[in-house]
Amino acid sequence: MTTTDEFAEFVLAVEYDDLSEEVREELKKRALDSVGVAIGAMDEETPETVLATVREASSEGPCRLWGTEERASIPEATMFNTTLTRYLDYMDSFLAPGETPHPSDNIAGILACGEAKGASGRELVEAIGIAYEIQGELAWNAPVRERGFDHVTHTVISAAAGAGKLLGLSYEELQNAIGIAGTANNALRVTRTEGINEWKGVASAHAARNGVYAAMLARSGMNGPKNLFEGQKGWQAVIAGSFEVSLDSGCKRVLETMTKRYVAETYAQSAVEGIIELAEGEGIDHENVSEIRLDTFAGAKLIIGGGEGSRYEVETKAEADHSLPYMLAAALIDRELTNAAYEPERIGREDVQRLLRNVDVETNEELTERFETGEMPAVLDITTDEGTTYRIEKSGFVGHPRTPMDWATLENKFEPLSRKRYDDGRTSTLIETVRDLESHAATDLLSLLD
Repeated sequence: MTTTDEFAEFVLAVEYDDLSEEVREELKKRALDSVGVAIGAMDEETPETVLATVREASSEGPCRLWGTEERASIPEATMFNTTLTRYLDYMDSFLAPGETPHPSDNIAGILACGEAKGASGRELVEAIGIAYEIQGELAWNAPVRERGFDHVTHTVISAAAGAGKLLGLSYEELQNAIGIAGTANNALRVTRTEGINEWKGVASAHAARNGVYAAMLARSGMNGPKNLFEGQKGWQAVIAGSFEVSLDSGCKRVLETMTKRYVAETYAQSAVEGIIELAEGEGIDHENVSEIRLDTFAGAKLIIGGGEGSRYEVETKAEADHSLPYMLAAALIDRELTNAAYEPERIGREDVQRLLRNVDVETNEELTERFETGEMPAVLDITTDEGTTYRIEKSGFVGHPRTPMDWATLENKFEPLSRKRYDDGRTSTLIETVRDLESHAATDLLSLLD
């Protein structure tokens, strides 16, 4: 039976020298990707709302609020900086049959703890690896979506563990931190059902903040329920059901995460890549399209295809980036899907609003089975007014664990995001610092994010 003892033992067992070169490189790639996405979100309205609240809650502290000259406490810096890494919906995802969380939700909190402690780059890599391993194990073995809970219910536990590593928690303190985090922070799935709202892009920041805070409480001597998982009316009885984890101190779960190529919900990546390839390859004029049909797996239909509420009424970014009809229509028209697709003016234009209503999303049992064995399949048919139908079939996309982004591809994603705010010199230094993170301190990286 899963216990907090297993988690505490795992956290203490993880050492940088025991991580394979492949795992280290992938963890650093996730750090660079998260920083890039955060830079791209600076000055967006919702992060600014969070920033205003953080200023009220914490006017000083050891941690930078990225993109500003201000500082805050560890938890409040975690709240704001995680909002930046998450808000654009351009972050990574862990692919499991019953849950698709975003392990990069842990990174900003880990960096805040590292900055406060003066951690080395090696220590940052260890803590990020811990968070990714826990997030992946919980997603795979203890999915909570079907029980009505949001995936950030997992994030608060992984965040507490990663923070606990950097803050130097003892075995017992780690048990307490995980017990506090897992008892007090179980988020409801309503955030992502029916009408999508702005909290969708902020819920994980709140979870990460609370995970870090739980670790700090435990460090100060607060006791928590060490029988979190197995106890009477505990996490297994109420939240996830009975499950077992097999936490690997080599932190190989990171190898099962994907990196987004497009600014779109995780399950849309193959379909978006496919519709762009088909539109470009066949020279399809969107004004001559009578129907777009997507056959997909059950999870995609459920979350972004209409299974949890209509995805045809799209007026805001939060609704648009969780609507397969909108994303496919915009990608066909624009031959790309970047943050520009979610500007209010773009969302409201007649061309995309008309075309999205011609998109039909259907569940396919065979594709669902393929998804559950590791693919992200999509079959797209575009039919023109003249009756011609064009088809493309995808099993994955660039950034899927089976076709991961190399450094060059990731840097091509990072550079335009960074150059919205920083010059070429700063952009290059950020890339070089993360690629050689082991030779740097946490402050070397974070000092570049003013």
